[in-house]
Amino acid sequence: MKSASSSLPDQPVNGVTAGLDWACEDHAVAVVDDRGQEIARRTVAHSAAGLRDLAGLLDLYRVEEVAIERPDGPVVEALLEAEITVVVISPNQVKNLRGRYGSAGHKDDRFDAFVLADTLRTDRARLVPLVRDSEATIALRQMCRARKDLVGHRVAATNQLRAHLHNVLPGAVGLFADLDSAISLAFLARFDCQDRVDWLSAKRLAAWLASVGYSGRVDPAELYARLVAAPRGATGQYGAAQTHITKALLAVLTTLSEQIKALTVQISRQLALHADQQIFTSLPRSGRVRAARLLAEIGDCRGRFPSPDSLACLAGVAPSTRQSGKSRAVKFPLGV
Repeated sequence: MKSASSSLPDQPVNGVTAGLDWACEDHAVAVVDDRGQEIARRTVAHSAAGLRDLAGLLDLYRVEEVAIERPDGPVVEALLEAEITVVVISPNQVKNLRGRYGSAGHKDDRFDAFVLADTLRTDRARLVPLVRDSEATIALRQMCRARKDLVGHRVAATNQLRAHLHNVLPGAVGLFADLDSAISLAFLARFDCQDRVDWLSAKRLAAWLASVGYSGRVDPAELYARLVAAPRGATGQYGAAQTHITKALLAVLTTLSEQIKALTVQISRQLALHADQQIFTSLPRSGRVRAARLLAEIGDCRGRFPSPDSLACLAGVAPSTRQSGKSRAVKFPLGV
C-alpha cells in the first residue's frame, strides 16, 4: 500500500501557483504570484511539443504546483514526470468558484485557468496533492470504466431492440427473462420474424431448446404458450424486410455482450494479480467485478482517505445537512 502526503505547504513554493484548463486540442495556462496577480497566461497545444512548452513555461516562472480539473491523462502524467505537484479541483467546484471574481458567470478557458491558479493560492488548507496509484490500479480502473461504458451501450442497444420487436415480433420480447441473454439472442438469430415463429410447435421448440443447451427453469410448453398468447408480429414481405433491422440490432448486441464478457475475464485476471485484491474480494457479496471496481476507484494511495468519513464522502453515503431558518433536513446524496 502507498502512503501520500495529505496536505500542501502553508505557502506556495517559490510564491507562485499555476492553473491549467484541460481541453482536447489545447490547454490554457495561467500563473499567479503570492498576491493573486496574474503574471503569465499562455495556451499550449495538446501535443508532445506543447507539453514540452508547458514544462518550459512552468520552469521559467519556477512553478512547482499546478491545479487542474482532472486527475488523469497525458497532461497530468507529464506534470508528474516533471516532479510538479498536481492538485485536482473538480469542474463543479470551479463553476462555483467563478462567482468570486464576478457575477456574470461566463465560461472561458483562460479565466478558468486563472481561477484554478488563484484557488490553489488561497484555499490550500482545503486542497490535497494528487499522488498516482500504482500502474496495476490505473490499468484496472481503465478496464473497469471501459466495461461500465460498454454495459451502458448494451442497455441502450437492448432498449432499441425491444422497441423494434414490440412492433414486428412481440412474442420474443417477454419470452425469456432478459432480452439480452444468450438464449434470447440465439432464439432471435434463428426465429427472426413471425413467419419463422409460426413454424414452431411445443415439440419443435423443446427440441430446439435442447439443441442449444437451454438450462432455464421454464418448461418449453410454457414458453410456447407465451409465444402463442402474444400479439402476432409482421408477416409476409413486410416482415421479411424487418428482419434486416432485427439482424443488425442483434449483431450490435451480440458484439457488445462478447466484449463485455472478454473484459470481465481480463478484469478478473488483473484483480487476481493485484496486491490489494484480498482486501476487496473479502468484502461480503463483493464478487469479482464489484471488488475490482471498488479497488480501482478507491485506489491504493491510502493518504487520500485519512479517516473513514473521507471515504464515505467519496462513496456518496455521508449525510448532508441542509438548514435554513427553522427548517432542518439531513439527506444522503445518493438516496441510500
